[in-house]
Amino acid sequence: MSVRKYSKFQQRLTPHANYVRHRDRPGNDIAVWGAFHGLGDLYSDQGKLREVEEMYQRALVGKEKAIGPNHTSTLYTVHNLGALYSDQGKLKEAEEMFHQALAGREKALGPDHTSTLTTVNNLSDLYRDQGKLQEAEEMFHRALAGCERAGPRS
Repeated sequence: MSVRKYSKFQQRLTPHANYVRHRDRPGNDIAVWGAFHGLGDLYSDQGKLREVEEMYQRALVGKEKAIGPNHTSTLYTVHNLGALYSDQGKLKEAEEMFHQALAGREKALGPDHTSTLTTVNNLSDLYRDQGKLQEAEEMFHRALAGCERAGPRS
């Protein structure tokens, strides 16, 4: 889909997103919580950071209740909240989210899974931004070693 068509598509989705966003009781349906995460992604593409945070937080609370805090879908939302907090300059909150995502992903997916390594890399960037250069270097080396073990992607 071209950028122009995607932009028009997003404009058409926004009123529906706003309707869903204001629902009081979405229930315990994982598809609904996944939709809230997707709405966060939609708002992120539009630069609406307050709405992104609201959607990701609602998705996280719902997913934790519906499927548990260590499910890979829940951890995906935790990771994205970490990235959002990092972008907002909320470095302490970002670090907490990335550590939670990393611990869960290591356990659920293993230390060399691409999702785990993405969290390792984002944590490296965060440490660098915080001036924690030794921790950043350790994480960068870990991410590199994991990628090398994983081998080339086709």
